[in-house]
Amino acid sequence: MHTLATLLIGYSVFSALSIGIIHFRCENYKGQLFAQAMGIILLLILTGLQLSHFYALQYGLGSLHNPHYQVMLLAVAPAFYLFSKPLLQAQNGRMLPQLLHLAPVLAAPFLPFQLALPLAFAIGAGYLLWLARSIYALRGQRSRFRLELGILGTVFVTALVVMLLGLGLPLLAESTFFTLYASAIGVAFLLVNITLGIAPHLPTDVSEAARETYAVSTLGNIDCDMMLAEVEGLMQERELFRDPDLDLPGLAEQIGLSSHQLSELINTRLGKGFSRYVREFRVEAAEDMLREEPSASVLSVGLSVGFTSQSNFYQAFREITGMTPGQFRKICQQYASD
Repeated sequence: MHTLATLLIGYSVFSALSIGIIHFRCENYKGQLFAQAMGIILLLILTGLQLSHFYALQYGLGSLHNPHYQVMLLAVAPAFYLFSKPLLQAQNGRMLPQLLHLAPVLAAPFLPFQLALPLAFAIGAGYLLWLARSIYALRGQRSRFRLELGILGTVFVTALVVMLLGLGLPLLAESTFFTLYASAIGVAFLLVNITLGIAPHLPTDVSEAARETYAVSTLGNIDCDMMLAEVEGLMQERELFRDPDLDLPGLAEQIGLSSHQLSELINTRLGKGFSRYVREFRVEAAEDMLREEPSASVLSVGLSVGFTSQSNFYQAFREITGMTPGQFRKICQQYASD
């Protein structure tokens, strides 16, 4: 168990680095800069905890009995809440009231170690209840995220087990508890990586779904069929998706709707968010180019259909087709030669 925990700690540290570099880019968090910042802070906190666990498992658990570890421990749950709330409830809120959730962190250095640990996990249990309630509120959108929510549900169960372990800490040996805790963080990183591999744009899609969930319908006097046909025409005939700067407000303005109306129209009629809708058009056009222009580079194909970078193109293409552009082109060439 000790060896497995050590391996998972190493995996956690490298995963945090890769997630920070690849996932937490501004293009994945448009309009959600606070969530982006808190996500990066959460990664730093978890990395600090795992490095502390590694040192403690190698050189003695006494090294965890210090104010720095207690600060990180009490910061995990509030940081996760501040990262999740803007995405799950489509609310940015004012900065100062939000930061009041970090108040327990200020008291952390002055608490006895025997009190700090169960308090951190008790606070975490409260935030887990909030998380469960917020995810339940999005149940109407579950068809859009069935697999992703299943994996994240496993993360939730892992976190719940950790909370129970923390609250039952007096009944466990310290070595057993911290070995299990470090392992649980590693498993959570593994599941998050799987989720982001399947749906790299999940934060954007969840945020759009949340806006629709909490918004009052704005389509009462709108001819939805006509408007949807107009949108489809702009995307298929004029190929607006090729514009890398295409956004929801810009497209809505062209057809005389508000951003909320267009977002609700696409969500309710097509069962997807605006970002996913545009990505699908871009990937479909990229498939045509990969088949018809075998000499064109993958990067030039991605840029020509509206993606802003090769990494964005690869992520979207793999998310929608289940393979990379190169793999798709290779299959097309094999079929052409047979």
